[in-house]
Amino acid sequence: MAIRKIVTEEDPILRKKSRTVDKFNDKLAMILDDMKETMYHAEGVGLAAVQVGLLRRAVVVDIGDGEGPLELVNPEIVEADGEQEGQEGCLSLPNKWAIVKRPLHVKIKAQDRHGRWHSYEAEGLKARCFCHEIDHLDGHLFTDRMTKMLTQEELRRLQEERRNGKGD
Repeated sequence: MAIRKIVTEEDPILRKKSRTVDKFNDKLAMILDDMKETMYHAEGVGLAAVQVGLLRRAVVVDIGDGEGPLELVNPEIVEADGEQEGQEGCLSLPNKWAIVKRPLHVKIKAQDRHGRWHSYEAEGLKARCFCHEIDHLDGHLFTDRMTKMLTQEELRRLQEERRNGKGD
């Protein structure tokens, strides 16, 4: 496994649509393993292949709930309902945070590294993360969906409120 370089917002690849994965082989397994190592090294909760310069429909997610890491190849949102609004950041946009509206609940389907299909259901942070990473595969950044960019002071205040049990 290897830590890959995370591309940042200046790189035009982040605005391109990723291609469907159709080869489930050792190369894909290596990419997924590298993505997980890169995500953990950067202290993220999700990473799309495009963020390491690969236009492939693959993401990894681990929000720390004991169910991850999840490897999602060719993920699709099949159902979304409700609404949540909260802060988001991105490994490709370091030190930028915004308030973003996302579905509260999603159902997705995705393939694993062997090409087998699985279904996942998520609420809250995991639903937010699934939507954020799938957006990357279509060339969208969280700033495209934000309702407000946060200043460093606003971010500190929100984090303090969350630590004190007053946040969402």
